[in-house]
Amino acid sequence: MNPENFDKAIITISKDELATLPAETFQGEIIVIDSPEKVASAVEDLLTADVIGFDTETRPSFKRGQSFNVALIQLCTPRRCYLFRTNLIGYPEELMKVFEDPNILKVGLSIRDDFHNLRKVNDIVPQGFIDLQNFVKDYKIADNSLSRLYAILFGKRVSKSQRLSNWEIPVLTEAQKSYAALDAYACISIYKYLKEGNFDASKSPYLTLPPDPEPIENKTEQ
Repeated sequence: MNPENFDKAIITISKDELATLPAETFQGEIIVIDSPEKVASAVEDLLTADVIGFDTETRPSFKRGQSFNVALIQLCTPRRCYLFRTNLIGYPEELMKVFEDPNILKVGLSIRDDFHNLRKVNDIVPQGFIDLQNFVKDYKIADNSLSRLYAILFGKRVSKSQRLSNWEIPVLTEAQKSYAALDAYACISIYKYLKEGNFDASKSPYLTLPPDPEPIENKTEQ
């Protein structure tokens, strides 16, 4: 691709290309925080990380007018992921301090939606967050879903099969825990990979020229 075309090019992966990729799995430790007594040690460990991956899960609603509060908050390091079951423990002060500390780097995707839901039950003022949907624009990446971003960078697929499961069940399934942990871990991986200069947009197999805009037909005034 010549330099002139490269300036116009974008990086995007199709649905069909995404479907052919192998599924990724989270290889670290997963710790469920389902009682207030477990919060302090989890937060203490999280604060040793240089960056924390962030995501939330909410029980899906299948009835018009029905909605649920955030049931799970995932905070992840490269080594382990903590799943805070907010439907059981509420919103501990230690946890809220992490969200509101501008000096603690947190990375998520579409975090505006996450905090819109969190503010329904907690008057939180998030600081120190990076939203990957904005961050990736500097790397010519046009896609902004977690699955597509991860696939473009790492050639693997982040499954969304558990997204619509019930996040308020008494005990999370192994599939739910793995899914939730991977979502938060993927945010760290994407951020660090780009930030550390490991991505060369010019060599991406998904680099393409956007389609030309359709011509506007001249219409004779009636």
